[in-house]
Amino acid sequence: MPNLSRRHLLRGAIGGGVLGAAGLLTVPQMVHAAEGLPLKVVNRTGRYKSDDIWVHVVGTELATGRMGHVKANGNFAAAALSDNHADGYARYGVRLSEMKSLPLAALSGRVYISMGKQLKFKVVGTGSGLGLQYPAGWVKTDPSYKILHDFMEFTNNDSGFYCNTTMVDMFGLPMYITLAGSKTRTIARYEEGARARIFAEMRKRPAFKKLVVGNLRVIAPGHGLDRGIFSSTYLDPYIDARWKQYETETLTVVANNITYRGTVEGSKLVFRQGGAVKASFARPSTRDVLFCDGTLAAPNDGVGGPIAAVLAAGLNRGVLQRPKQPIKNADLYYRAKRTNHYSRIIHENTVDGKAYGFAFDDVCSQASYIEDGSPKNVTLTLQPF
Repeated sequence: MPNLSRRHLLRGAIGGGVLGAAGLLTVPQMVHAAEGLPLKVVNRTGRYKSDDIWVHVVGTELATGRMGHVKANGNFAAAALSDNHADGYARYGVRLSEMKSLPLAALSGRVYISMGKQLKFKVVGTGSGLGLQYPAGWVKTDPSYKILHDFMEFTNNDSGFYCNTTMVDMFGLPMYITLAGSKTRTIARYEEGARARIFAEMRKRPAFKKLVVGNLRVIAPGHGLDRGIFSSTYLDPYIDARWKQYETETLTVVANNITYRGTVEGSKLVFRQGGAVKASFARPSTRDVLFCDGTLAAPNDGVGGPIAAVLAAGLNRGVLQRPKQPIKNADLYYRAKRTNHYSRIIHENTVDGKAYGFAFDDVCSQASYIEDGSPKNVTLTLQPF
């Protein structure tokens, strides 16, 4: 069974954009019947009653490519322009107090949790039909910006259940997933008091403190960069040093169990195998590294994509100065002066050290991701904070 990392689960939906089915990896192998997989949400917040917690299940129906939401009875309802209320936004929330267990349809999507109020979605027309705009907690003008919320991501198909909690865009609520199937596993449970520590540690770092939005959330530095509250050159000294280093040294990268050797030629980091050029990368910007995009975009080509992921992970974790990559020893991560401290702080506050602090955090299995080919049920636990 292939590993469906977050890169394959959901790619897009940034900045309030329309999230569609493009890029989703589906597997024809039949292992279980996806329709009706029970989802349970457990309230252990200690401060919000279940009447005040809203659960929104949205996504793309895999059989048809239609976007929509899952109703309280587990039925999928395709998005319709009539879903938008007079204010222009749709509400798809179910009160947690009214939801003992929600049967999930076969779709790829998200489970949003919000406190006190329902989130606002928007049904819009696109070239390929109707699309759905998701809340974007990092966009100040988003109508859900002032609502405390967070989300998990999943793909539920006939090959299994694939899911993660993600901090790639933001961190709002401490919560973790338990997936029961061939075995029962829990991923990325936060330590006691983690949320307060994460907020406090971010505020202590001058370069990162503006990423803290009151007591609502911490937004990822890439989104902060786009908003003008995080330096667009923050990682440049580290990136420049690595490009200079590999003008005279060789960077060895093992990706998909294949070894490539890279050196900077002109302005590009060029990787060869047996003398033949297999991939090359222009010097990335700070934004490219934080978003794992731009010059570090990872096409699903089996060569350039896997190498790009290793490079992006090494640059975010501040370990690319080590000439053999990837670095599996997590104790070596985030020691560089210029590193992704947002990701570091979140990782340090989970019990198992797992988190999705950036898009390629699945390199060396550091991400808050689990899957099972024979799932029985999935539980999302909202932790005290």
